[in-house]
Formats: sequence, structure tokens, C-alpha cells
Amino acid sequence: MEKVDTLVIGAGVIGLAIAARLSQHSEVILIEQGHHFGEHSSSRNSEVIHAGIYYPSASLKAQTCVEGKAKLYQHCEAYAIPHAKIGKVLTAQTPQEEEKLASLLLQAQNNGVDDLYWLSNKELSQKAPELNTIAGLYSPSTGILDSHQFMLSLLGQLERNQGQYVPCTKFLAATPKKGGGFSVTLSCDGERFELHCHKLVNAGGLFAQKNASLIEGLAPINVPPLHYCRGQYFSYQGIHPFKHLIYPVPEEHGLGIHATLDLAGQLRFGPDTHFINELNYNTDANAIDTFYQAIKRYWPQVDKRRLQVDYAGIRPKTQRQGQQDFQIEGAQRHGLIGLINLFGIESPGLTASLAIANKVATQLTAELT
Repeated sequence: MEKVDTLVIGAGVIGLAIAARLSQHSEVILIEQGHHFGEHSSSRNSEVIHAGIYYPSASLKAQTCVEGKAKLYQHCEAYAIPHAKIGKVLTAQTPQEEEKLASLLLQAQNNGVDDLYWLSNKELSQKAPELNTIAGLYSPSTGILDSHQFMLSLLGQLERNQGQYVPCTKFLAATPKKGGGFSVTLSCDGERFELHCHKLVNAGGLFAQKNASLIEGLAPINVPPLHYCRGQYFSYQGIHPFKHLIYPVPEEHGLGIHATLDLAGQLRFGPDTHFINELNYNTDANAIDTFYQAIKRYWPQVDKRRLQVDYAGIRPKTQRQGQQDFQIEGAQRHGLIGLINLFGIESPGLTASLAIANKVATQLTAELT
């Protein structure tokens, strides 16, 4: 039976970051059931580097987003990843929303985000022309990046450290062994094979719960529910006045239908939020009216004829109501030494990925020493 120190399941941005980090000091195999890395949530998002504004201060989201933002900018510089720190304007259309912005400013400060500030009327007209807004906050450390190039750089790190990336490989089962580690059953091109690993990291994203259910000895209580939350985007054709990201006051399940830019200057709006029962990336062109009304609220000059349905992404929610946090669960939670499960890694997972990888490495070291 082949032996490896660490097996990482799932080659999204989280699995890639973890595999790259762990490969610095151990032998790592990263498996992916699809044909390519980053096919799901990692490539179907806004590609935003978040500042760390919205999340409760004691949460993993707040901690890993703020730490991850700094690490991500450093990584982009070091590896020449296309990125731009273009900033974000948070807008309020009513006095009640202005109060919510004031609360967000305080929340950001509590999270260690100390560069957020109120915009004057003149600054608002300069940074957010044509907006219908009575107040705005500006986040100068928010940015955008080429997420595919970022993932490629992580794969390059893994391979330079003699790690292996194996696509088209399904995780079928894992059994804890008395002497430590796990006996793992995998399938590639229809053929089953087994290997032994000392450490097992389940970074399956939308498939993390399914993977966890295949691990012997992991109690069902330690596998949270999975709710598919689909959000789609509309692109905007033609010229527009924006040089910064534009975000309305956040909604319950997301940050609202906001205006984002890519590195080429293409304007997109989204995502909306819909819970669905099955995993699919279908888009709905009929949602244009909902998008138009949401956008028109803060940008009255939007031309509905220039909106075109673009793509959809799915967030792995662990609950339908209230704020959820990242779940990074080791033996202290489930009792299986050497196993880390990651659940509910939605936004700001891309921003937080390098910090999450560090946390997983630290957690595994603590468990095994």
C-alpha cells in the first residue's frame, strides 16, 4: 500500500492553499474529483479581496479574512499575480441604512480594519458618480485579483515542494488505523486503489459533507447540514462611470447585488441568493427585472438593455438563517487525530485562503506533537 504523509481532498482554492502550505514540511498528495482545479466556488465568485468588514469579531471569518487579506496582497506581489487595490464604496440610500453603515464601521474597527472612513459629499461624487446615496463609507484596502492565476501559483508551490496533484480522482472511504493515520480508498478512471496517510484534510467545498460521511468513526453529529445557495451575475455591456466596487448595505444571506469590476474593467452585478435542492449552475435570464430594480435603487441611470445574464456560483451554506461561520474541525471536535474537516467555506474564503491554510497547518501540528 502506498504511503503518504498528507492527503488533501479537493483542489479548490482552499485545498490548493492548504496543500501548498503543508508541502513545505511534508509529503502531500492533493486529489480532485473533477478534470480541473477550482471548477466550482473558487472560479464562480466576484474575485474580490475583502477587507474584513462584515463579520463578527470573534469569528473565524473575521480573523482569517483580515490576516488572509495581508497575506494575499503579499503573495500577489511576490508571484506577479494580476491584482488591483481599487477600493470599495459602501452606500446608504436611507437614514436607516446610514445607521447600518455606522455599525459596519464600528464592526470593521473591532476586526482590526482601521482604514475605513466616511466619504464627504464631494468624495462621494468623485468615487461613486451617478449614485443615489445619502452617505458612503470607503474601504481602500478592498481589491480584485485573477483567481485562476492565484490558484496556478499555489499549484506551482505544491509541485516545487515535490507534492502531487491528481485530478479525476474520487474519495471513496477512509478508515482510522490503530497505529495512527488513515487507510484511504480512492478511485481513478474506474479503478480502485488504497493508500495510507498520516494526515487527512477534507477541503471538498460543496462536497465536504459527502466526503465526511465516508469517513469511518466520524459521528453524524460532526457533519453539519449543507444548503446550496446559488447566486448569479449579470454583466453590463458598454461604458459605465465606476472605478471602484459599489456595495449596498448587506442582506441576510450575502452582501447584496453589488457592482464589481474585473481587471479588464468589465462591470458585473450580483450575486442574488436562492436556495436550491440540487447542485446546478443554471442561470435565469428572467431575473433581469429583479437585478434591474436592485441596481436602480443605488444607480438610477442603469440601462436595463445593457444587462446580460453571465454566470452563477453556489455557496456551501451550513444554515439557512442567521450568520454562519467557517468550520475548521479537528480532533478536539470529532476525536479523530490527524483529520481536519472544513465546512461552510464560502465568502470570504478566497481572501482568507492563505490564513485558513496556516490555521490548518498549526492545528495539525498541535494534534500530532
